[in-house]
Amino acid sequence: MASAYTPGLTVSADIVVRKTRRLPIKGEVLVREGDPTEPDTVVAQAKLPGILQTIKLAEKLGVEPKEAVALFRLKPGDPIEKGQLIAETKGFFGLFKAQVQADYTGTVEQVSELTGHVLVREPPTPVNLTAYLKGRIAEVLPEEGAVVETRGAMVQGIFGVGGERSGRIRVAVASNQDTLEAPHIRDDDAGALLVGGSGVTFEALQRASEVGAAGVVVGGIRDSDLVRFLGYDIGVAITGQEAIPITIVVTEGFGFLAMAERTFALLRRLEGRQASINGATQIRAGVIRPEVIVPMDAPPSDLPADGQAMSLEIGTPIRVIREPYFGRIGRVTELPHQLVEVDSGTLVRVLKARLEDGQEVLVPRANVEILAG
Repeated sequence: MASAYTPGLTVSADIVVRKTRRLPIKGEVLVREGDPTEPDTVVAQAKLPGILQTIKLAEKLGVEPKEAVALFRLKPGDPIEKGQLIAETKGFFGLFKAQVQADYTGTVEQVSELTGHVLVREPPTPVNLTAYLKGRIAEVLPEEGAVVETRGAMVQGIFGVGGERSGRIRVAVASNQDTLEAPHIRDDDAGALLVGGSGVTFEALQRASEVGAAGVVVGGIRDSDLVRFLGYDIGVAITGQEAIPITIVVTEGFGFLAMAERTFALLRRLEGRQASINGATQIRAGVIRPEVIVPMDAPPSDLPADGQAMSLEIGTPIRVIREPYFGRIGRVTELPHQLVEVDSGTLVRVLKARLEDGQEVLVPRANVEILAG
């Protein structure tokens, strides 16, 4: 039987997830292998060097650089406070003294006799690296971070914005066909991960932000609503660093697209459970998927056991990731051996699939991804 590996989105009720948590610079690891973690557990910390600022001492005193250095009251390595008197001229008969107060707080790093400038290093910025997941430390990366491991359910999306957050899942609509609108969102949804169906309106995003929701998971989103909510048109680079109060994960694509039934059913069964969400997305080299992860010791009995579909076979669930069927979900019905010429004139391997609405389509194998169990 013909088969081909196609990486795809994970929608699983029971999966082991490992996340590498790494500091941007070397620092101190605060956990040991085997330690339990919560999403807000600090696993490592570092200090980013402060900004180097310049005080033009000679210019402020109106003297030559060497004289300014002689009048400077501190030395390299000394702490310095904004507003502190750091130099003063003798003046004329004790009058008309020129004084200089520090413009910055930090540490004196250098005093130059050549320029008469004082270099001040502002205080370092602490960086705390959290675990992101409830789980355990599977591996310690000395001076860098740790690998966090958890078992539970996982839903990957096709696109997202916003960073790492956590909250309890609440399904806010009746079905996977329903659009998440402002009236669906309650005053007590602070910290919640709200699950919608086919999409979310701009007004609902505003309302979710106002009540303090942690995130929104929906089938689709209109590009115009996303741009309006962000305040700018998002590019093709990696997302996840947007300065927005909620994280958005889209499971199907742009526009209003019904969330896949199996995805919606899984999230409904997980309602009330604590989850971690991350909207970071990268669709080019080094693919990064937005995700919702629900740590559990074992899947509840009403959650079906899922298998990982790692190759294209008859019956494999797939999602089409190119037009004209972008975002549509179906199952493979046939895997022809012969190459087929597409509109561009290229000969490619194709597959036949039956979409959820019953439509039979023929698409290039490169234009689909497996919906991994």
